[in-house]
Amino acid sequence: MANYLISFDEGTMRFPMAELPAVAEASHAVVRDAKAAGVWVFGGGLPEASLGAVVDTDGTVHDPGTLAGKGRFIGGFCILDLPTRDEALHWAARFAEACRCAQEVREFMDDPES
Repeated sequence: MANYLISFDEGTMRFPMAELPAVAEASHAVVRDAKAAGVWVFGGGLPEASLGAVVDTDGTVHDPGTLAGKGRFIGGFCILDLPTRDEALHWAARFAEACRCAQEVREFMDDPES
């Protein structure tokens, strides 16, 4: 078994606000299924990146929105414990449909110190 991070970029969930309850229920249904299957480890949504911080190697703290080439920020994620990458792709497809946005799948590297 390996842990997989399934995530989506901030701002990619685009739908009319009136549909938010249906999207939330659909995504929560996938979470309930993952829990029932015994593969759920942890997950949740993140507030917008501007509420976060980026800390440089010298300890300088920046507002993420002020950095040039700020790149992408995670809007939400889950960690699942799965036997194969194909299983991770299956769950990501379910989350993509429920959340109405593409999902990124990455396997955690094994770290003997963690």
